[in-house]
Amino acid sequence: MGAARRASLWSQAGKWLGFVTAVWVQSISGNNYTFSNYSDALKSLMGLTQLQLNNLSVAKDVGKAFGIFAGLASDRLPTSVILLIGSLEGLVGYGAQYLVVRQTIRPLPYWQMCIFLCMGGNSTTWMNTAVLVTCIRNFRKNRGPVSGILKGYVGLSTAIFTDVCTALFSDSPSSFLLMLALIPAAVCLIAMLFLREVPASTDSSDSTEEEDREEGRYFAIFNGVAVVLAVYLLAFDLSGRHSAVVSQAFAVGLLVLLATPLGFPFHLWYRSLSAKSREVSADVEAAITTPLLAGETTSAVERREQEGGAVAEEGDMGAANANVEVSSAVAAGRRNEEAEGMQRRPPALGEEHTIGEVVRSLDFWVLFVSFLCGVGTGLAVMNNMGQMGLAMGYADVSIFVSMISIWGFFGRIGSGIISEHFFRKAGTPRPLWNAASQLLMTVGYVVMAMALPGSLYIGSIVVGICYGARIAVTVPTASELFGLRYYGLIYNILILNLPLGSFLFSGLLAGLLYDAQATRTAGGGNTCVGAHCYRLVFVIMAVACVVGFGLDVLLAFRTKSLYAKINLARRSRRTAAKRSEPIKD
Repeated sequence: MGAARRASLWSQAGKWLGFVTAVWVQSISGNNYTFSNYSDALKSLMGLTQLQLNNLSVAKDVGKAFGIFAGLASDRLPTSVILLIGSLEGLVGYGAQYLVVRQTIRPLPYWQMCIFLCMGGNSTTWMNTAVLVTCIRNFRKNRGPVSGILKGYVGLSTAIFTDVCTALFSDSPSSFLLMLALIPAAVCLIAMLFLREVPASTDSSDSTEEEDREEGRYFAIFNGVAVVLAVYLLAFDLSGRHSAVVSQAFAVGLLVLLATPLGFPFHLWYRSLSAKSREVSADVEAAITTPLLAGETTSAVERREQEGGAVAEEGDMGAANANVEVSSAVAAGRRNEEAEGMQRRPPALGEEHTIGEVVRSLDFWVLFVSFLCGVGTGLAVMNNMGQMGLAMGYADVSIFVSMISIWGFFGRIGSGIISEHFFRKAGTPRPLWNAASQLLMTVGYVVMAMALPGSLYIGSIVVGICYGARIAVTVPTASELFGLRYYGLIYNILILNLPLGSFLFSGLLAGLLYDAQATRTAGGGNTCVGAHCYRLVFVIMAVACVVGFGLDVLLAFRTKSLYAKINLARRSRRTAAKRSEPIKD
């Protein structure tokens, strides 16, 4: 029993170490959201119009459309290979952009720049697929917190890159791109050593229940560390310009906070070593106090029982074999009947779906289109935040980029905690929280369209929170509705909304309407100054979010019975585990 417990602790330590490295990967895999930090440099160097620049941002988001290959590979290749592919793509894609912005090479033709931005965008799909699929399978009973934490760190990654670059390189676009090329590759190489799927525990129900409670405590602490990190980044952003010494101290503190979660696996390793020491001591004590004859007598009794039982076993062997054959035939017939029944009806929500069954499901397309309304409009704001800030008269727009990132973190991690709490307590459908985020995002777009004083600050906060919540809630929702067997591919089909939404809302809507209001400049580009530049864009995106709200309410209604059943099953397991606990004096 002690050896099994020690092995379980050792396995848990390895699983949590993999989760820590997954957090690190997510902390640097949001590079796709940082386009606003260097888009103006590309626009001036290449002499682009706003529509051409927006189409470049669409190209990076189109890279996510090829994430479908990452989804297919997730069921066939180990996690380490998927991470390696993503890191190499990012190194090449962002490396080429760095050489152009640094003017080491002449600006590449427009179509070639589109390819390199596409590669950079596609690199994140491999990283995210490796991390999400592995961790959700490792922590099946805590999908909400896992999704919230991992997606929360993705939201923080933009602020991490932006603030570190500001602290160390004074907002240099070329230095920023160099970081995007090198740091993700280095972190993925570390994660390749530790992130892997861990088989589910085979301990008793009591041990499993204890393990679940322990996971809940660890996730709560993880959330606390992440919140401290977000507040730390927010304080750096809002405290104005800093001296070189303060900026370097900030960067060191950031690394310490990112390293803090390593305490979880080391704590479990220490417990496993302590358990081994106690087991060895108990074995030594037993060897000293146990009489030698007791062992011999027991062995003799065992031999007599074996000799006596052998005759009975020989006599009963024929009957036993016959019974086994009959039972096997009956069981095989039942399995065939069940298989034929499964072939006759489509799987219900909550059961394992094939990809064909997923794409034929009405619920999937309701989730898909509502996801498009939320993330598509959010991406349009992220991709155009630089130009939006300049149009509203702000000289430095990096703070808005960082604000969206940080508040996106709060949206991701908060929605993961809240949706899981109400799911466990009352069986509340997760899509209901998507509906709430769509409604709040509508308000945010209306505020930005009104162009009131400080509206861009308010809008960046609201859009960040709602975009983050939308991402974090949809990830576990898809796994709960359609199963985990093909989850990597299902996730990447949903992520097709990112390039599609970027093309519709950023490339076409924002680009065309901005150019219609802009005036030509001497360098061949164009510019627009004033609240009118994006007012109609915000109004149309608000209407899209209203449509998304209606779809999310519909999906919440359609999945209400499923979440009630899952919640009831969880309660039954907990009740059974409590009844099986020994009564303490």
